[in-house]
Amino acid sequence: MRQAAQNPARDPAGGPADPPCQGREPRRGRPRSAAVERAILDAVVQLLEAGETLDGLSIERIARTAGVGKATIYRRWSGKEELFVEVLRDIEPADPTVSGTAGLDDLRVLLESMRTRGLAQRSSALLHNVFVQMKKHPRLWTEYQSTVITPRRAAMLAAVQRAVDAGELRDDLDVELMDDLFLGPMLVRTVHRPEAPLPEDLADRIIRTLLQGLAPRGPEPRAAAAGTTAASV
Repeated sequence: MRQAAQNPARDPAGGPADPPCQGREPRRGRPRSAAVERAILDAVVQLLEAGETLDGLSIERIARTAGVGKATIYRRWSGKEELFVEVLRDIEPADPTVSGTAGLDDLRVLLESMRTRGLAQRSSALLHNVFVQMKKHPRLWTEYQSTVITPRRAAMLAAVQRAVDAGELRDDLDVELMDDLFLGPMLVRTVHRPEAPLPEDLADRIIRTLLQGLAPRGPEPRAAAAGTTAASV
């Protein structure tokens, strides 16, 4: 689990916490308690499930619900935005582990992970509501984009590049464009078309369709055939 700056900051809703100490080495002491971190994350989920909004949550109330001090939270997360992103990552399906050496196989794993997250968001009212609220908070959305979405996109792009290097994909096309072509159909179905089906073989179908291309099969197009005939006369 990620850990933020060691020093507490100001509680946006609950008043000042212990003042931060600039330029000081992190304090050494007992190892962080996984049980305490679990209690904090569970407290946020408990409050959200009870109908509390992101706007209505304060570090003070989260600390009170978790049975810890505000400074305990600030030693792990720099503020509400970072804590909320951690909570969201905790209740989402975990990011997959890829080989880091395969191309299309890793790409398939990453696309399947997108499909799984899409299904989870559809089936979880909590996830759905948190995402809807999060998009109304620029700082929170920016934090989620930078710490979650950007690394996921980088992993996809790296997998496409490995597929190119392995000869599984063409090497004369823009790698970022190819990445968008693989990512786009899954993104449309999981985000922009919540009613669209997400079958188990969707990742394979996307990859297969792009590899086969969209041009019709069969006889040569008439223009090409006419050109061949004229050249042979």
